[in-house]
Amino acid sequence: MEMLYYTVAAIFLYVVSDWILNQIEIRRGQRFDNRSLIFFAIILVLSVSLFNLIQYLRPVPEPAAPTADTQTEPVTGGITKDTLQALT
Repeated sequence: MEMLYYTVAAIFLYVVSDWILNQIEIRRGQRFDNRSLIFFAIILVLSVSLFNLIQYLRPVPEPAAPTADTQTEPVTGGITKDTLQALT
């Protein structure tokens, strides 16, 4: 579901950034020479803001409860010198 949020957000960001850039150019009366750079700056600021908002509003999942067959004790031991000698 999270991937759907980010996909919709990316489409929204593209459309809104293009609209903002067009509005700036209409008020200015001519196109910018470095139009793609200005578009990048607009979409960068909007995307960082929107993606942070999505993460903030996303519900935090609860940790899964351990099941009966899950090891809950710490692992101890390992390979000792005696075990290694017994294997060779």
